[in-house]
Amino acid sequence: MYQLNLNWQEFLPQHWQKRPLVIRGAFTNFIDPISPEELAGLAMEAELDSRIVARLADTWQVAQGPFESFDAWGDKDWSLLVQAVDHWFEPVNALVAPFRGLPNWRLDDLMISYSLPGGGVGPHLDQYDVFIIQGMGRRRWRVGERGQHRQHTPHPDLLQVDPFEPIIDVELNPGDMLYIPPGFPHDGYALEPALNYSVGFRAPTGRELLCSFADHLLDKELGGQRYADPELQPRAHPGQIQSSELAGLRQLMLAQLQDEAEFSHWLAGFLSQARHELDEQPVEPPFSPQEVKENLAELGLYRQGGVRCLYLDEAPQRLFILGETIEVPAAGAELARMLADDPAPSQAALLAACQDAALCQWLTDLVNRGWWYFPTQDDEE
Repeated sequence: MYQLNLNWQEFLPQHWQKRPLVIRGAFTNFIDPISPEELAGLAMEAELDSRIVARLADTWQVAQGPFESFDAWGDKDWSLLVQAVDHWFEPVNALVAPFRGLPNWRLDDLMISYSLPGGGVGPHLDQYDVFIIQGMGRRRWRVGERGQHRQHTPHPDLLQVDPFEPIIDVELNPGDMLYIPPGFPHDGYALEPALNYSVGFRAPTGRELLCSFADHLLDKELGGQRYADPELQPRAHPGQIQSSELAGLRQLMLAQLQDEAEFSHWLAGFLSQARHELDEQPVEPPFSPQEVKENLAELGLYRQGGVRCLYLDEAPQRLFILGETIEVPAAGAELARMLADDPAPSQAALLAACQDAALCQWLTDLVNRGWWYFPTQDDEE
């Protein structure tokens, strides 16, 4: 288990989405949860999003995975980046756990990079909050001020910004961490073979929300009411759209957003969707409730990495899991809240809930979907 040396009560008002911050010794006696060889193995799998970024003779190159070999890239000036490692490699989820005080729906993924000396992706901007944890090796980071920065593409798959004046210029050692809010240009490169862990928190754009809501209306066959103007009068300027007509058309659109029940149901489902591939493995043959109780007592229960589980109410009547709506049985509000809040719920509380046959069957169905799992002996070690 990793203990994060960060005072959230001070950090959030002073730095979250406001100012970058270097946290020396954020993790004491840091131990990498993954090796470079294991990361390279993941980059050979087609299900994972991986790439290599290299700078060779002042020319940027980008290669997309999966990869069969890394021998041709040499021993400097390149990085291997693998997205959503927390969805596929269970040990790294311990590194995500210290950030669970932030909203689950904001967590995007854990991206891990392995860089040879000089390796990096160049100066760039991100439009999400990121905590960059230094693992093995050392890396130099420069962060500039938020503002207008010209972007360009030295390679079709690489978006960078022009050189900037740093407000932070620092070398990170194992266990150090750098927080960068959206819009601050930054550039990092390895001083020696290095692992870096980027815990990213993403927020949707207005465009993403509107597009998804429009799709929801189409799927549910909602929003079919047509604009009406029964009090229409003859006009001298038929080419004009009158202000009253603008207001009426706008109100027709806003009426859909103002349906609180429908809007909140859609939004929770939208926010529960995963942005990256998941290691979903339905249980075959499925567990029986009795088998679930036995495994709970012996092993405990864990949520699969990357599975987003959200709820709306103080006493949840439904869960929203990966875009699906899951109704909660009677007397199941506490169990539902526990499953959504904690990726490793209390064994005692789960066993107590399973004394109710309906709740135990409901929990069994969730486990059989592959969203929660019982650890193997290897996982426990």
